[in-house]
Amino acid sequence: MTLSYAEAIAQVTAPGERFETEEVEIRGSLFTAFKAAPRNLRDLFDLTRGYGAAEFVVYEDERYTFDALYESVDGIAAALQSRYGVAKGDRVAIAMRNYPEWIMTYLGAVSIGAIVVSMNAWWTPDELDYGLEDSCPKVLVADPERIERTREATDRLGIATVGVRLGDGTSFEGVDRWDDVVEVGATFERPDIDPDDDATILYTSGTTGRPKGAVSTHRAIIQALLGFSCKARIDGLRRPDEAAGRTGAPCFILIVPLFHVTGNVPVMLGSLASGLRLVIMHKWDPGRALELIEREKVTNFVGVPTQAWDLLEHPDFDRFDTSSLAAVGGGGAPAPPQLVKRVSSSFSAAKPNIAYGMTETNAYGPGNSGTDYITHPTSTGRPTPILKVAVRDADGEDVAPGQRGEIWLKGPNVIRGYWNKPEATAETIVDGWLRTGDLGRLDEDGFLYVEDRAKDMVLRGGENVYCAEVEAAIYEHPSVYEAAVFGVPHERLGEEVAAAIVLRQGATLDEAELDDFLTARIAKFKVPTKVVFHEAPLPRNAAGKVLKRDLREEIAPS
Repeated sequence: MTLSYAEAIAQVTAPGERFETEEVEIRGSLFTAFKAAPRNLRDLFDLTRGYGAAEFVVYEDERYTFDALYESVDGIAAALQSRYGVAKGDRVAIAMRNYPEWIMTYLGAVSIGAIVVSMNAWWTPDELDYGLEDSCPKVLVADPERIERTREATDRLGIATVGVRLGDGTSFEGVDRWDDVVEVGATFERPDIDPDDDATILYTSGTTGRPKGAVSTHRAIIQALLGFSCKARIDGLRRPDEAAGRTGAPCFILIVPLFHVTGNVPVMLGSLASGLRLVIMHKWDPGRALELIEREKVTNFVGVPTQAWDLLEHPDFDRFDTSSLAAVGGGGAPAPPQLVKRVSSSFSAAKPNIAYGMTETNAYGPGNSGTDYITHPTSTGRPTPILKVAVRDADGEDVAPGQRGEIWLKGPNVIRGYWNKPEATAETIVDGWLRTGDLGRLDEDGFLYVEDRAKDMVLRGGENVYCAEVEAAIYEHPSVYEAAVFGVPHERLGEEVAAAIVLRQGATLDEAELDDFLTARIAKFKVPTKVVFHEAPLPRNAAGKVLKRDLREEIAPS
């Protein structure tokens, strides 16, 4: 007999079951949470040490068992305490591409009660400077490229730096080498860590143009991890036929940055918690991804829709064996219904999936997969056992099913707030509810549809591009009189960044000059790829707000 969604939830969360729930009070609000959750992330890590000789990380030709990984985890944890004086509550920043040392540093720092600051590796020196000054870490662990970009900031702020993958001929004055400070297998002191102690800061941009540090607690991250496992169990009960015939142990491929919440929580920590292999790519390349999927028998491909498109469109797609894949999808950007159909028809066993998560929810939210996704290709799925979803009007009142409003979320997986930004925290988190700033609707069956964004943001290939930040950079050019930035549809990226510009009288500027000017100031993915120069003033409403919808129609008519 096929179980309904509600029946499956009731079964997996029943008393005595692994995903039994209870009511808990967090910061003055009541939440539904998983009862059997580890007390903190270090306790969770200790459980995973039991996987021992099982292989965990595969990076290029390097392979690390759980035992080998934890020897270095313990080494960096001990070095942070004894050499650099890192104590509970201090920040440790990580700025590097997806290397095994990223994971080792994260686990080691969190284990001693430090707060890991995940720096965006794509940031410019100015953006990295801001993140370091805002979070004030005691130590930065970085690769050569990020060391070069942060030297001025770390010297000015007095931040110790540990360099990874420096190579024999690479050195920086005042930078310690990983191999010199990390004593493999060393022991570290284990301070008491409360479930609601801060664990991580992940930066997410705001409409003011400067990033905000989203602060997650140990409890929030663990509840999100259990939430993903619980959802998988629910789907398995409802659709056992979709799992039939699969062979081989689950294996994830890491195709998104570890400094992003998707790569960090569901992929990296999810693999760790479940004792699964994690295959790390040096950088995204669809041809290389196909090679690794075949070589390592990868089962789970979690990224943004752009990457699924890249895989399917690769000229050698049919030459590789992708039969091991069981799931292809992710989040970070809406997936076109056409992509859902192509995923479901192009792989022998893989089913499409998507999730509506964000940095503020530790990537956990309503998810859609398998048959549900094929029958509801424009929905992000249904609420999960610990997460409440509401669609509300401007007064904060719930609207009827089918009615459009702002999406609000409430769960123990939500961040506690923004680092050093109490006003932004109070505006975004209200009585335990997270105001997403996204607009959508719930249907009669509880499927959520995300239809627009109240926040002025472009989702380009999974990257958040905040229009105010780009506009501010454009306005720095002396030839610019008016500027408006917005998103326009793009088949592969979901959206691309566009700009409408009015020049000062007598001034000149072309698209190539603007590109060069902005590339020196903001990350390349934020630079507009479509630019229109207007002679007349930009259209505005009665309140003086630029009518970006009109401008969007001009560039990409619907």
